[in-house]
Amino acid sequence: MFRGMKTTFQPLHCLVLWVLPLLALLQAGCKKPPPPPPPPPKVTVSHPLKREVTDYLELTGNTQAVNSVQLVARVPGYLEKVFFRDGQMVTNGQPLFQLQRNTYEAALRQAEGQVMALKSQLEYAEGQLIRYSNLLPHKAATQTDVDNWRYQRDSARANLKAAEANRDLARLNLGYTLVSAPFSGRIDRRQQDPGNLVGSETNNTVLAQLIQIDPIYVYFTVSDLDLARLLKTNRLPGVAKTEKRPVFIALAQEEGYSHKGYVDFAATSLTPTTGTLLLRGVFRNPSGRILPGLYAKVRLPLERRVALLTPDTAIRSDQQGSYVLTVNGKNTVERRAVKTGHQEDSLRVIEQGLDGSEWVIVKGQLKAPSGSRVTPVREDAEPASAPSRTTAGPKVKP
Repeated sequence: MFRGMKTTFQPLHCLVLWVLPLLALLQAGCKKPPPPPPPPPKVTVSHPLKREVTDYLELTGNTQAVNSVQLVARVPGYLEKVFFRDGQMVTNGQPLFQLQRNTYEAALRQAEGQVMALKSQLEYAEGQLIRYSNLLPHKAATQTDVDNWRYQRDSARANLKAAEANRDLARLNLGYTLVSAPFSGRIDRRQQDPGNLVGSETNNTVLAQLIQIDPIYVYFTVSDLDLARLLKTNRLPGVAKTEKRPVFIALAQEEGYSHKGYVDFAATSLTPTTGTLLLRGVFRNPSGRILPGLYAKVRLPLERRVALLTPDTAIRSDQQGSYVLTVNGKNTVERRAVKTGHQEDSLRVIEQGLDGSEWVIVKGQLKAPSGSRVTPVREDAEPASAPSRTTAGPKVKP
């Protein structure tokens, strides 16, 4: 019985052995091919720009008033009037304070009366001297009388000069009762109120402080090394009257160096303890926004030269220093160490590391590590002042 069953299922067994490989082949034919690798990431590249730039010294300084004075009373008296508001801008010669005047007016009248009396004495003595001198040859007067009236005349003349000096002094003292501005500027708050005695030897107090802030000074120092660079381009600032070396400043919270002036003074020697030279710049300040005592960033131009520049955003840094990423002819990213200089708007001067023929990655640095392959795309917009360059370099897409 079993022998007959074996014979019956033998063709079925052969069929199964034939179908299984066929199914395997069909299954293998239905598999999708693996996806192709992604293309290299796109990065934006450009040549370094070649431009004429100006080298600068970046320094720090402080503002200071051109003129500053503490107003005091030159004669004693009671303060009567104040003619200004605290913090007001005043002009040269403008009255500021008035002291009690009646005492000095009376002293002036008294001195003028003394002058008139002594003038009369002098005229009388001169007349008597002439009279007695004419009588002497006729034996109508003695030599003693002539000598006496000559003495009287000379004494009256001397007394008159002393009286005239006292009169002039009284007139000066009367003028000192009115305190005026010695120059135009901004006056501080008053430090004495009307009714106080001022100007006495025991109470020689300050009435107010006046400063001139237009123009305004900015003092700064340069080191001996920076001074050597400065002297390469020109003489010491302020030595020649016709020479006005420009200088720029920026105050706190200001972008860019918007205030332009010129250097008008240089110290005669370096400070031994610090090895620095003191310089001074003069700046117009019609609005009065620049106050004395402010901290200022100073930019002192040196010389103009042609340099390479790249966007400041293209420069990166690590523990080894500053570098840029470039793309070679095989579209491979390379790390290029550079030495940077000062910033020109959104560009940075490259002192060393580039020769101008490189294609520098300006956008997409995060997608392009050193050694990887990229698809460079040339930057379309270039500044109009940028000179034309050769197209030799990596294979880029326009």
